[in-house]
Amino acid sequence: MLLYVIVYDITCDQRRKKVSDLLEGYGQRVQYSVFECILSQSKYSELQKRLRKQVKSSEDSIRFYPLSKHTFNQIETWGEPPVTELPSSTII
Repeated sequence: MLLYVIVYDITCDQRRKKVSDLLEGYGQRVQYSVFECILSQSKYSELQKRLRKQVKSSEDSIRFYPLSKHTFNQIETWGEPPVTELPSSTII
């Protein structure tokens, strides 16, 4: 499981709504176009596959930033919401 910070810039209101609704099912919105999602590799692949169907790459932009446990501990947050917490253990 990794924490992914996912940010987007979607030009069309309808596509933007679909992308944000989809991301809300995978993680926590921390800013208007920024989500934090704790995902296994399979969930990450699934999310990317689903997002590809919603995004028009000639007009839109989505960025995925994976954060390791090492870098996760270095995150600073000012204001709300708090940083998404990594699970204490992994169940396989």
